[in-house]
Amino acid sequence: MKQKRAHNFSAGPAALPLEVLQKAQEELVDYQGAGASIIEMSHRGPEYTEVDRQARERLSRLLGLGDDYEILFYQGGASLQFLMVPYNFNTGKTADYINTGTWSKKAIKEAKVFGDVHIAFSSEDSNFNRVPGDEELNFSGKGEYVHFTSNNTIFGTQFRNEPASDGLPLACDASSDFLSRPVDINRYGVLYAGAQKNAGPAGLTIVILRKDMLEKARSENVSSMLSYPTQVGTLFNTPPVFGVYIFNYVLEWIESKGGLEAMDRLNQQKAGILYDEIDRDDFYAGTADKASRSLMNVTFRLKDEALEKTFIEESKKAGMSGLKGHRSVGGMRASIYNACPQASVEALVEFMQEFRRTHG
Repeated sequence: MKQKRAHNFSAGPAALPLEVLQKAQEELVDYQGAGASIIEMSHRGPEYTEVDRQARERLSRLLGLGDDYEILFYQGGASLQFLMVPYNFNTGKTADYINTGTWSKKAIKEAKVFGDVHIAFSSEDSNFNRVPGDEELNFSGKGEYVHFTSNNTIFGTQFRNEPASDGLPLACDASSDFLSRPVDINRYGVLYAGAQKNAGPAGLTIVILRKDMLEKARSENVSSMLSYPTQVGTLFNTPPVFGVYIFNYVLEWIESKGGLEAMDRLNQQKAGILYDEIDRDDFYAGTADKASRSLMNVTFRLKDEALEKTFIEESKKAGMSGLKGHRSVGGMRASIYNACPQASVEALVEFMQEFRRTHG
């Protein structure tokens, strides 16, 4: 029986490439003739060891990582990294944080437990509708690193380039635009991302650490599980095996499509189609400042907000899921990560046009 797939605009866990899901489906019961699933085998056995090796090599190729970087596969999501970054690098010191939304605020809250936090910029007074220009950043002059959230899922804003950092290493929560475009990796001391947006299933967090940053990590009175140096080069505890397994296939899929440059072109094209429809007239209205608009999470409202519930209900009937905005802000949000096909974006635009015709 042919399966019916929805047009999936979920903000996360989000759509995965169909080819990856189908490959995992084929291998779930019997992984490559081993007679067992990859999630039933030892994480120290040859099967998982090879998956882990492939994932690290593919990620290194895609991001252009040199020997001066380490890759860690964690659990706990980006939320655990909000704690781990300052625990390792800011105990009793100062760090600069750029506040552009809910996740930035959560990171700031955790950082304040371990050291001083200087807010280099905040857009909270405009309901986080934009990210700053470099000229707006006001650094402390004594920070250990500059932390930012590269894409803000709730408010639909994104840094299209790395922000200025006063010569300091960047620490970045890249959860919702990880692997969607090339990055200037040498600017980063630490880059981390929950996999469940662009890279794999919930439960895996990828952490990339520059070795000179690792040398500065806290070394006294440390928790083994929270210490980055403890984790480097070891399987200190059981890794998120299934997450790494899917991640490896997602990386393979990205490479087959042409790498991060190709992903960026596709994502710009998809977002352009959708933003053009939003900007066509005043029936729909984007919520983010145009210069800060995200290519991953397109947030918008209806001129008549009373119609938004109807929009969500009718979109579901039309085979679309995940379009309801975050509960804290309302409205609509179309998350169009790497694996969201352009055909789904085009279907959404057609629905929006018909909805305008019948309700405008």
